[in-house]
Amino acid sequence: MAVPAGVDLAEPYVELSYVDAARECRRRPLLDCVTARFEDVTAVRPFRWSRGERHFSGLYWAATTGRHVGFESWLERDRLVLMDFDPGVVGIASQPFWLHWHDGERERRHAPDYFVRRADGSAVVVDVRADERIEARDAEAFEVTRRACRQAGWGFERVGVPEEVLLANVRWLSRYRHPRCRRGPVVDRLREVFATPVPLMAGADAAGDRLETLPVLFHLLWLRELAADGLAVGLLRPSTIVRLADGSVR
Repeated sequence: MAVPAGVDLAEPYVELSYVDAARECRRRPLLDCVTARFEDVTAVRPFRWSRGERHFSGLYWAATTGRHVGFESWLERDRLVLMDFDPGVVGIASQPFWLHWHDGERERRHAPDYFVRRADGSAVVVDVRADERIEARDAEAFEVTRRACRQAGWGFERVGVPEEVLLANVRWLSRYRHPRCRRGPVVDRLREVFATPVPLMAGADAAGDRLETLPVLFHLLWLRELAADGLAVGLLRPSTIVRLADGSVR
């Protein structure tokens, strides 16, 4: 990997390779890519699973984008669900590009797990790895990625195992993330009932038959149109207090 003349070697010289809109692989210097919409690109490697493998790969349908997003482990899937639940996230792509750099002996490469676009237009590159599974080469790759993101004006996060209770609640709500769960007349009744904070099940019953109202209620909680007390500290239950959110509509 040749470093062009005049490049400041105080920072690692990094190139990106990615799949463009024409499904062709392109490789360019990092600083030529800072305005690219990597939240829309195809993953640079396929998501496959074979019997006996340690990790489970798959596709998750993201309500944020209306498209499938890949993951290569259950931990990545969990983090993907939490990003999908975040109203500040407007775009997500998995394995968006390869970072290429030279470590002084040979060329190295690393594909970050996610590229995230936020509602304010900023970008964040996310790597997912549990704290206890970070080896020396992983730490080096994450550090190069962090420094590359700083050069590009992107944020960088290395995230691990999420908080258990919050994840359990969000995973439950994610079952109702699809727009088909939104039924206009039921939405109106629920918004009226929860204009004053009331327990979850009591409010669902007050809005109609719970078989009809509960899926819509959970959909509105997913969208943050309704807010539930203590999602990070206690599991959702019939007595959980639910209220109309303060303008937090996705």
